[in-house]
Amino acid sequence: MSHYRYAVGIDLGTTHCALSFVDSDKSEGENIVQGLVSIPQLIGPGSVEARPLLPSCLYLPHPDELKAADLGLPWQTDVTRICGEMARNQGTTTPIRLVSSAKSWLCHPDVDRKSAILPAGAPDEIPRISPFDATVHYLAHLRDAWNGQFPYDPLSRQEVTVTVPASFDPAARELTAEAARAIGIEHLVLLEEPQAALYSWVNDTKGDWRHEVQVGDIILVVDVGGGTTDLSLIAVTEEDGALELTRVAVGEHILLGGDNMDLTLAHLLKQKLAKTGVELDRWQLQALTHGCRIAKESLLADPDLESIPVVVPSRGSRLIGGSIRTELTRDEVRSTLIEGFFPAVSADSRPASRARGAITKVGLPYAQDPAVTRHLAAFLGRQTGATEDLQGFVAQTPGASFLHPTAVLFNGGVFKAPILRERVLEVLNQWLAAEDAPHARLLDARDLDLAVARGAAFYAHVRRHGGVRIRGGTSHSYYVGVESAMPAIPGMEPEIQALCLVPFGLEEGSDPVAPPQEFGLVVGEPVRFRFFGSSVRREDEVGELLEEWRDEELEELAEIQTVLPAKAHKTGEVVAVRLQATVTEVGTLELTAIPVDTPDEHWNVAFNTRGNGG
Repeated sequence: MSHYRYAVGIDLGTTHCALSFVDSDKSEGENIVQGLVSIPQLIGPGSVEARPLLPSCLYLPHPDELKAADLGLPWQTDVTRICGEMARNQGTTTPIRLVSSAKSWLCHPDVDRKSAILPAGAPDEIPRISPFDATVHYLAHLRDAWNGQFPYDPLSRQEVTVTVPASFDPAARELTAEAARAIGIEHLVLLEEPQAALYSWVNDTKGDWRHEVQVGDIILVVDVGGGTTDLSLIAVTEEDGALELTRVAVGEHILLGGDNMDLTLAHLLKQKLAKTGVELDRWQLQALTHGCRIAKESLLADPDLESIPVVVPSRGSRLIGGSIRTELTRDEVRSTLIEGFFPAVSADSRPASRARGAITKVGLPYAQDPAVTRHLAAFLGRQTGATEDLQGFVAQTPGASFLHPTAVLFNGGVFKAPILRERVLEVLNQWLAAEDAPHARLLDARDLDLAVARGAAFYAHVRRHGGVRIRGGTSHSYYVGVESAMPAIPGMEPEIQALCLVPFGLEEGSDPVAPPQEFGLVVGEPVRFRFFGSSVRREDEVGELLEEWRDEELEELAEIQTVLPAKAHKTGEVVAVRLQATVTEVGTLELTAIPVDTPDEHWNVAFNTRGNGG
């Protein structure tokens, strides 16, 4: 077995990245020796500082800015792409050159994620890069920071775990894995962010986690970061007398987080300024949003602060000092965030949806309802049967309208504010009390900005050296569309059935699974594969063919359009095949079609990184 001294965890976040490690040579049992890598980055022209967080921002400077500034880093770098704190700061004054939310674009199924589309909406003269290239750039920056601190143990020779949202589909996981391979990471595993947060909590307890939870507990992980809300349920189970953790459910991919909150506060201040006769344009609003983020964090962190001034650059010279000043108050932050994003709703509430405009700009599929509590109610309501097959679990209370968590772990920068943690726990416990269920208790987390990176490093260590593991496998069942053979009917496409390829909970990296049926495969001409996923159909087995399903049961994923080479067959021939499916260790779904008559021949189809090829 190869020896890797360090187990490395990378939090590749929407708004920040972080880098943690476990020194496996110095760790024994539950005595884990862990550390963080401070990441050198430009703070301003000619000024480099090492900080624990790297803002997930790229700034694409104008050629004149390149001539006038020292933009060097401790390693050789592309100065036409500034990464980190300076990028975010420069973006407040010139937002048309700022690339942000690349991670959200990376999982957007309706765009080519390898096309140069960022910054979104920027004028034609602004250079652009793809979401994939931005991801590669962030990872390369982290690699160079690591190699600078550990020159004799480069990142390429370590066990590396990169985190992704639990709701990432196989295509987004494969893109992330491809980006990691592009910067030289050879020993890679992907880990769901809520699981990483729980691993961090387990590690922080120094072995006492077994006294804080018991068999039958259901831990709800609520992770609200800068760009996404990620929900997971992890059950405490038992195997041969030892406690185990089993992930039983994950939520949908919800683009809702701290960025939405900052923008809401910015609109609040924009309205205040409008009442004084000051109007802001689109780019000034972005600068105001950045100012609101800083002011919000300060007001929520310091109970003695009642208000903070917010300054916006002026577009004209009429204003004294060339800037616009306003202020954000503590009461404005509390009322806006609590009532807007964490309202007290009932357990049967569901996210509101509205009819969308027929013509819209290309952008991210943001959540239409900003209420995190309504999304939480919908998630728990869908998971009432999630623990039915777990040994040692008592069935839900008859008539329960949602799955009852017994403990809550918060993660994400939004929950650094105690008032927001308290609000979510208060609302959840009101739901539980209404169904005569015990209150959920709070699991104490620390370093909410860094927990995911720490947990990823801990996981990388225990995966090789032994220790507590969260079981669960795939968070969805996966299906492929099978087209029915039927005569042509005007205005009607052939019916589609959904064939279960991968059952819920199949362990990543396990042996291939194969439906028993034979199917026909069209070769030598353009075809499309339609894939579906489900987080609620837990009983479907490999080979089960669904003729009907409700909209909320199956979600259609990015399809693959391709031409399968005819090889020894005629163009357009339908070849009798058997199918087998594999889920790799990084969560990529791979489908193989094997001809019945020539089993040495085969065709492979995977979730393509572009979402539109084979």
